[in-house]
Amino acid sequence: MSDPLPEITEADDYYTKDGTVDYRKKPADKRKTGTWKACPYILGNECCERLAFYGISSNLMVYFTKQLNQHTADASRNLSNWTGTCYIMPLLGAFLADSYLGRYWTIASFSTIYVFGMTLLTLSASVPGLKPTCTAKDVCHATGSQTTVTFLALYLVALGTGGIKPCVSSYGADQFDDADEIEKHFKGSFFNWFYFSINIGSLMASSFLVYIQLHVGWGWGFGIPAVAMGIAVVSFFSGTRIYRYQIPGGSPLTRLCQVLVASFRKYNVPLPADKSLLYEVADEKCVIVAVETESDYTSDSKISAWRLCTVTQVEELKSILRLLPVWATGIVFSAVYGQMGNLFVSQAEVMDTHVANTKFEIPVASLSVFDTLSVIVWVPIYDRIITPLARKITGRKNGLTVLQRMGIGLVISVFPMVSAAVLEIVRLGIVRRHNLFDAELIPISVFWQVPQYFIIGCAEVFTSIGQLEFFYEQAPDSMRSLCTALSLTTTGLGNYLSSLLVTIVTKVSTTGGRPGWIPDNLNYGHLDYFFWLLAGLSVLNFVVFLVIAQRYTYKKAVGTLR
Repeated sequence: MSDPLPEITEADDYYTKDGTVDYRKKPADKRKTGTWKACPYILGNECCERLAFYGISSNLMVYFTKQLNQHTADASRNLSNWTGTCYIMPLLGAFLADSYLGRYWTIASFSTIYVFGMTLLTLSASVPGLKPTCTAKDVCHATGSQTTVTFLALYLVALGTGGIKPCVSSYGADQFDDADEIEKHFKGSFFNWFYFSINIGSLMASSFLVYIQLHVGWGWGFGIPAVAMGIAVVSFFSGTRIYRYQIPGGSPLTRLCQVLVASFRKYNVPLPADKSLLYEVADEKCVIVAVETESDYTSDSKISAWRLCTVTQVEELKSILRLLPVWATGIVFSAVYGQMGNLFVSQAEVMDTHVANTKFEIPVASLSVFDTLSVIVWVPIYDRIITPLARKITGRKNGLTVLQRMGIGLVISVFPMVSAAVLEIVRLGIVRRHNLFDAELIPISVFWQVPQYFIIGCAEVFTSIGQLEFFYEQAPDSMRSLCTALSLTTTGLGNYLSSLLVTIVTKVSTTGGRPGWIPDNLNYGHLDYFFWLLAGLSVLNFVVFLVIAQRYTYKKAVGTLR
């Protein structure tokens, strides 16, 4: 147990008032710790982590099919499962940070795991015996052990990103004292730079790293982000003396489990008519109101937290349960969003990738840069045009409620699937008219994919950012870290949904010896059918969301969806 904090008077303005401490577990001195002095180390870590993540995920479909020689459907499933795991792991990271390690040690330890994973992935793509054997360009074969090493490395990366992702933004916010109006103002600016660092990492990965992977080598393409992550870890530790630290306060997940266990144990205990018979204890955090029984006490007369819970705990659980229906509607949206690094890439591989009439070819995975550019374009449009216009119509300060914003994004998310399906119909039409079934490339420009990427970026600005705002506003104050991780799980489950759909579609569509919707040679398949399926699910998802949103009652007065 750490030493008790020294008492600090209200007149002492040298120390933070939000409970943060320095690396020696003493009250944090504003003059020596936190604020912008500490942020470069944190932002650098996030930028390098996103560069490494997108440097892998943007082109992983190509690596699976060309280097590991996997079938298109298998590669799609494996990519979806890996990406899904990357976004489920934040629950583990949030639990460890809140319960035991704190954000600093969670980021530091999981960043180290990340470096090990990236190093092993680099070795698997560059060291003879570990890397696949290639007889020609894109004609490779990987043994079972080589594939195993690759996936071991990838899932170490998934574990690493799971510990970093739910903690970095909150840890950056910890560097600014909410009790200080000046520092509180700078906290908002930090989030702008945080989002900027994510996009810098994404842009570098989608352009520079993808080009390196395809034209220089996969070893270099994986090695560069591995080195960047190594530098990020060293840089992160370098800021140890100037960081501010929040002491772990116990896991909200544990508190929720305690409510469920206590409720199950007392499901048949009647509520007394006389409220004075209820167990009540007032303290600085909450008021405990529960039915007291003899079994609530341990052998040494202490209260068992797994038998008697606080009203705050019960209300936290109720709040989470109210969020879950809205949370669930993000799963289908994430399945659509995940196609950018998945089947959009497969579609692009059989199209003409030359820029104009030049010899320069754009890497197919680099097309995701148009999603990033779309976000950069739509954020100021939403902030400067849509919000003021909506404010005049609705009379609300924010123009649209968060649920209205999310709903608009869900409607928009239908159209990238429609665009992709129509493009595939056109592409297959060219194949049939000119008998190009066995052709490696079809004479249609890959830049016809730009609309589907750009529309997804627009939907992301509405739904993804709206979802983050929704979970922050509507989550219990003590559970915002957990809810941040929970919101990320929609991405993970969306990718698992995509993997399940591919599995079902492949099994059903290949009966009777048919090539199926997603064969290795897409010229014989019907990838458009799969895109139409996702479009239909998106429409159904919006209808369900509309019903949920109409019935949702906000925690505080921010309006309703009409």
